[in-house]
Amino acid sequence: MSQETANKIVVVGAGKVGETICYTLMLKTQVSEIVIIDVDEDRAKGAALDISHGTAFYSQVRVRQGGYEECADAKAIIVTAGVPRKPGQTRLDLAKVNTGVAKSIARNIMEYAKNPLIIVVANPVDVNTYLIQKETGLPTGRVIGTGTSLDTARFRYLISERCHVDIRDIQGYILGEHGDAQVPIWSGVNVAGEPVDHFLSQDPEVRAKEKEEIAQKARSGGADVISLKGATFDGIAMSTLRIVESIIKDQNTVLPVAHVLGEDYGEMADSCISLPCVVNSDGIGKVLKISMTEEEEKRMVHSADTLKAFIKDVCSKN
Repeated sequence: MSQETANKIVVVGAGKVGETICYTLMLKTQVSEIVIIDVDEDRAKGAALDISHGTAFYSQVRVRQGGYEECADAKAIIVTAGVPRKPGQTRLDLAKVNTGVAKSIARNIMEYAKNPLIIVVANPVDVNTYLIQKETGLPTGRVIGTGTSLDTARFRYLISERCHVDIRDIQGYILGEHGDAQVPIWSGVNVAGEPVDHFLSQDPEVRAKEKEEIAQKARSGGADVISLKGATFDGIAMSTLRIVESIIKDQNTVLPVAHVLGEDYGEMADSCISLPCVVNSDGIGKVLKISMTEEEEKRMVHSADTLKAFIKDVCSKN
């Protein structure tokens, strides 16, 4: 396989999220070709042309519109297509529409691709990741949802702001569902190896309130952006970029992403929640079992149960 073919990325969906992901990939990632697929071919052609015009200032990446046959030799396929969440819209209402779209996309991909590596971005991302994996029958490690990667980024940003330290020195995760049942793993948060508690109030009650405020802002971050500008696409594009970089460059990066969990996960089995995963050129190579408190473990099980119930509800209405 040529280097050009090996570094070909297909993006399904030319909406704001899909186009921003393509633009971000062109700027930052060492890919040779980006193909945009959309039912609205003119929009896909326009997005490809607009981004292509800018390659003279950055890198020689070929960006073009195409069809699902392009999935046959793609290194990774990014699924962004779907109706964006509107202010005040419930996750279930959104899911009723977008899960049907996701299953159709999965069938179209598999018509041409034998063993694709799929990155799911379209919301509800955990549900869509679950349904696409089931629809395609691919190994679970080859259908990756962006999951809580952006929630974690928001979490680290908020901690860095509160602690007045460089965000790159913050280590910590939000895991579980990409939604209200997400779980901040405070027991593992540190600043360059030092427990985060050393940077917060030394009064236990005040510190608990600080943590809850940070967790709440991370949880509502997406809705806050939607209420202010109508949609979120910059943050998720950068989050997706990080996943693609690790795949293209085989970096074995640890990222909080989602995939369907097997039977060895006990009560959380057959859910699709985010855990710290080693991401490389094969997809998810390994899942890390990080230390958690008993309360955090209970919340993770609750998060998995919440998502499984939600998937069941969505499937019963489709």
